[in-house]
Amino acid sequence: MKITYVHHSAFLADLWSAALLFDYTQGRLPDLDTNKPLFVFASHRHGDHYSDKIFDLGNGPREVHYVLSDDISRKKIGEEQSRHISFVKPGETLTLTYGTEGSLALEITTFKSTDEGVAFLIKVDGTVIYHAGDLNNWRWEGEPEEWNRNMAKNYSVEVDKLAGEKIDAAFLPLDPRQEENFYLGFDEFMRKAEVVHAFPMHCWDDYSVIERLKSMEVSIPYRDRIAMIERDGESFVLEQEPQIHE
Repeated sequence: MKITYVHHSAFLADLWSAALLFDYTQGRLPDLDTNKPLFVFASHRHGDHYSDKIFDLGNGPREVHYVLSDDISRKKIGEEQSRHISFVKPGETLTLTYGTEGSLALEITTFKSTDEGVAFLIKVDGTVIYHAGDLNNWRWEGEPEEWNRNMAKNYSVEVDKLAGEKIDAAFLPLDPRQEENFYLGFDEFMRKAEVVHAFPMHCWDDYSVIERLKSMEVSIPYRDRIAMIERDGESFVLEQEPQIHE
């Protein structure tokens, strides 16, 4: 499996039988085998996670499927494009078949975001991939303490559903705007799910937060599993599982 960090919260996962593109709004996409189907996911309607330019990817010979959060407006989506779209709500499980006579399947489970839309858990080719979208513990200085407590509680409710789940690649927010609270959601997820490779996102081009987390004592159990992203377009080939500390 090859993972390419495209921009902000956009990642491309190139697997054996299909390619998965998450929350694409801008940035150069690597060349892909046009004989391999492309599944395009959009977690919610925010402009840093969704752009209608994703429908340009359907112009050509490649088989393209779209999986969009149902908070995304249908107004600018044409009839032809609609035939290739599955709209999803939180708490749903969807199976999409593809390949010769539908011989292959991609299983999608959605989770309720603590902001807008959904997070995705995808099982395909014997691989499990998670994209958080804006599901995070968005604790902010200046918000009432009760608001922050409810935020943490709502986040835990969703993450607890993934407790013990082995995830080969997880794309998780690590937002420097949260200041000293920037790591809370990331840390909780890594402690509850069995993540093999973790990819920080939503960093607003400030990749120093990745090294900042890796240098903190709290990350000792999982710091070796965090990818050190430094630029748009960076790729990672995942072949062997790194050591998981007990």
